[in-house]
Amino acid sequence: MAGVTTTQAGNLSPETTASEAQPTVRVVGLRKGYREGTSRHSVLESLSFDVRPGECVALLGRSGSGKSTLLNLLAGIDRPDEGRIELLGAPITDLTEPALTLLRRRCIGFVYQFFNLIPTLTVAENLALPLELNRTPVHERRSRTRALLTRLGLDRRANAFPDQLSGGEQQRVAIGRALIHEPALVLADEPTGNLDAETGERVLALLAEVFRERGRAMILVTHSLAVSRIADRVLTLEQGRLIDAAPGLSW
Repeated sequence: MAGVTTTQAGNLSPETTASEAQPTVRVVGLRKGYREGTSRHSVLESLSFDVRPGECVALLGRSGSGKSTLLNLLAGIDRPDEGRIELLGAPITDLTEPALTLLRRRCIGFVYQFFNLIPTLTVAENLALPLELNRTPVHERRSRTRALLTRLGLDRRANAFPDQLSGGEQQRVAIGRALIHEPALVLADEPTGNLDAETGERVLALLAEVFRERGRAMILVTHSLAVSRIADRVLTLEQGRLIDAAPGLSW
C-alpha cells in the first residue's frame, strides 16, 4: 500500500480536504497483536468503522479491551499489523515518523486523563503551544488564545501556572489546547478519569459544547457509560473485537 509523502501530510487540513461526504477517519480491517515468546497475543481483530465531520464517537470497553491501543494506532504512535487507517481521505499507515509528527501537529488534538500541561508555561502559553508549533503568526496566536480563554472561562487565569489551578481548570486548559489549532480529529482518552464526579460532569459538558461548535470529529475513549452519553454513537470493544457499532444508540 502506498503511503502519502511528508508534503502531502503537511497539506492535510479540514478546510481544504474534509467534506460532509467524506469521513474524517476511516479504519478498514485493522489488526494488532504482540509476540509473547513463540505465540501471538491478539489485541485488535479486524476492526472497521468511519467517523465523520461533526461526529463524536465513544469507544467503550473494559481495561485491557484494546481501547488505548486503537487510540495509539489512530494517532500514528503505533502501527498496525494489518489494515488501513485514513485521515481526511489519505492513508497514514505507512507514513514516515517525521510525516506522522507533522500530521499530529496539524490535524489531531489530544485530551489526556492526566492533563499533560507543561508546568513551566502559563495557562495562555500552554493553550497557544500548538499554534506556536504550527508557526501561526503572533497576532493571530494572541487573538485566538484570548478568545478561547474567555470561552473556557479562564481569562482571569491566563498568567497562572498549572500547579496553581484546580483539576477542573487544568482539564479545561487541556481541552482548549486540543482544539485551538482547529484539528480535523480530536482524540480524548478518559478525559474526566482524574476528576471528581461533579467536576467531571462540568468538564464533559464543556468538552461536548466546544467540540460541537467547531464541527470536528472526536473519538472519546472511556469505560464509563455516563461519559459516553455525550457521543452520537458508541463503539464497544470486547476482547479486541468491535461488538456494537449501532448508530444513534441512546442511554
